Amino acid sequence: MKTIEKEFFNTFTDFQCLILAHMNRGDINGVTAAHYNIIEFILRKETATGKEVATAFNISQAAISKQLKFLINHDFIIQKQDESDRRKYHLSVTEKGRFIIENSETFRKNITRQTAVILSSQELEQFNHLLGKVLAHLKL
Repeated sequence: MKTIEKEFFNTFTDFQCLILAHMNRGDINGVTAAHYNIIEFILRKETATGKEVATAFNISQAAISKQLKFLINHDFIIQKQDESDRRKYHLSVTEKGRFIIENSETFRKNITRQTAVILSSQELEQFNHLLGKVLAHLKL
């Protein structure tokens, strides 16, 4: 590894540790970006069905059911049967799920504000461009 790559590795490790330490405060180990997006979608709608979630993310109901099962089993969302149509189930976000969305957004806003203070407008623009370029090409 080149010296600059080692420096980047160390800096990125520190940044990753900062993010993971923040995430662990909310007991959200195992939550993926897809899970986060599902929780946020349901929270914004206040209640949703599995079919609505599948449609919103353009995936099959079979594929979404695995994600929903994880979120229900880990108490991020709850599922309640519709009283008038017992074939239908409504999903809503628990306090634990709400914590993830609200705390994550607050964390991102704080990091954004602090970064904007540290970097000049030009540096921030360049950083944003470079980070976008990396994200567009990463295959994880």
